[in-house]
Formats: sequence, C-alpha cells, structure tokens
Amino acid sequence: MLGTHGIPASYGGFETAAENIAKDMLAHGWEPVVYCQGSGSGPIVVDEWNGISRVTIPVARDGWLGTSEFDWRSIMHAVRSGDPCLTFGYNTALFNVVQRVMGIPNVINMDGIEWSRARWGKFRQAILYVNERIACLVGNELIADHPQIAAYLSRKAPSGKITTITYGANAVDSASVAPVAHLHLIPGRYLTLVCRPIPENSILELVRAFSRRHRGVLLAVVGGYSLGDDYQRAVMAAASDEVKFVGPVYEPSSLAALRFHGLGYLHGHTVGGTNPSLVEAMAAGNPIVAHDNVYNRWVAQDSALYFRDEDQADEAISQILESTDVRSRLSQRARDRHAEEFTWTHVAGQYRSLLGKYALPAVDAANGAVRR
Repeated sequence: MLGTHGIPASYGGFETAAENIAKDMLAHGWEPVVYCQGSGSGPIVVDEWNGISRVTIPVARDGWLGTSEFDWRSIMHAVRSGDPCLTFGYNTALFNVVQRVMGIPNVINMDGIEWSRARWGKFRQAILYVNERIACLVGNELIADHPQIAAYLSRKAPSGKITTITYGANAVDSASVAPVAHLHLIPGRYLTLVCRPIPENSILELVRAFSRRHRGVLLAVVGGYSLGDDYQRAVMAAASDEVKFVGPVYEPSSLAALRFHGLGYLHGHTVGGTNPSLVEAMAAGNPIVAHDNVYNRWVAQDSALYFRDEDQADEAISQILESTDVRSRLSQRARDRHAEEFTWTHVAGQYRSLLGKYALPAVDAANGAVRR
C-alpha cells in the first residue's frame, strides 16, 4: 500500500483507509505491507504494527517535495517484491510508470478531482492535472470513491477499469465524555463543524448562519485557525460568542467522541467525492446539515437537511436545534445509510475483491481466503 503517511492512522482519510483495509486483509489471510513516511534521515525501517508489515522511509524535506521523495523511494522499494500495489492518490502518478513498465499490477485510488481545487494555485493545479491523466493511463484499475467521480473518470479512461468503492467508518455506539470535557464542551449542548478551513468548505457561510441568532448551544469548530490567513480571519470575525474554535483534533477516538456527544454536524463541502468527515458523522448517528450538491446528496441521502445559501443553512440549523423529532429521524437515517454502504467490512471486502484479480496464486480471489 503506497501513497499514505502510514499507519496507525493519525493524519487523514487515506491513512484511515489503509489501516482498516490492511486489518481486513490480514484477517482474511493476506499479507499487506504498508509504506509509512518518516521524518529526518537514516535507514529504511521494516517492522510490524498489530501484525501488519510496515516499511518506514525517512525523508528530511517537508511539503510536496518531501512527499514526492517518499513516493519515489516507496515505489522503488516496493517493486523489488513484484507484488501488486494499491496506491492512494495520483499526486505523483508519473512515478507509477515504473510499475507499468515492470508489469507490476497497480490499483490507484483516484481520490476526488483534486486538480480542480483552487487552494493549490495554478502551478500545482497543472501538476495535479497532468498526473491525473498519467494515472488514468498507467493504472491497471482505478478506484472512484463516488459515482460522480466514476462518471468523471470514464471520460478519461475506459469504464471497464473503473470501480466505485466508497470510504468507510466504524459505527460509534458509545464514547467517553473525557475528550469532550477536555475541550470544555457539554455533551448534547453543541454542534460540530470538522474540515479544513478553506473557502470551498463553506465555513464562513455556516458560521454566519449559525451566528445570526442566539442558539442556546455552541458550535464547536474543529481545525487550526490563524489571524494571518485572510479567509480564516473572516470566519473568526463572523463568529458569535456561541462559536468555539477548539483547534485541531487528530486522535480518531477523540473525534468520534466529539461527534457522538454532539447535537448534530454541519457539512459545507462543495467539491470532491465521498467525504470522510460526512461518513464519520453518519457513523456516529449525527443529524446533518449539508451543502446541497450531487456529492453530499448521494452520500447522506435522506439523513441530512440541505442548504445552498446562508438563509437555508440558518433554517436547517434551527430545525435541528428546535425539534427533537427532526434530530431523532435524521439520526436513525444516518445510521441506516452508514450501515448500508459505508462500513469498513463492506468497503474493505470490495478492495479485496478487486485486488484479488492480481493477487498471488496462494490467495483465492473469490473470497480473499488463503487456499491450503
């Protein structure tokens, strides 16, 4: 497994996916190897975490240069085994030409339409666009995490090599209140908003809508906000005294607890495919207020109230806060939708089925079990 920061997951959606898919593979007799990005210099370290093989490659550079170096070294190390590869992301797909030339199967998770995100700037957008096209050419199979992403990719690659597999989350049926108390929040007396603080996630619109009137509860905004960033400064300036900026929360169990004990979740993402934060909110049974677009509509379906502008967001927030019946109905629908499509058992099983086409003879592609 290539392209992530590694396991245990403590960075983002791809890391969480790699961890859960690797655990599932191990339980079904596979021998997954996850490449992990270390810091500094030194030798490559091979070890195990919960029975899963890890290869940690240290890199001294930060940012894109460091990630690119890590991806290159990971690929050059991995191809020595000749085993099939599962690559998360296409940011450095140019390097995946190596697998293609050597005849090593490579399944690429294509993420969202990453090059279209304005936050990267024109130069990086161009690099991402070129790498997306390369990935469509060199990947043996392409994974789309949403039907709309699959439709987009079908304009750039044969539809026969595209498979839709969503993102997963573990159901949250109970959680400690300690992480909530640590943030000086009261269970059942706050909403959550969890995302990167960038314009395409509609944070300013949601904060303005929430702050229009006295709510009697808090809005806990998770993430790093700085007065040095124009957009983030505008968000903070728009916030009422009932908006609490709690800072970044990376630990998965703390995030799960924050969601589980909240009254609901605000989701302003406007682009991308299946968003991990939305799926994780559904797994916790959160009533959801979501931006109205084809991505969120397919994921959440009838488990959310939708908005297109601040007025609609204000109305949806008010409905959730004022009606126990609305909250109860949306919460149950969120759990039902999660159980239907977004459990890790379901998602990882789809990965095994797809990768089984390229697995070594010892693995039965039909059920992912080792043949004796």
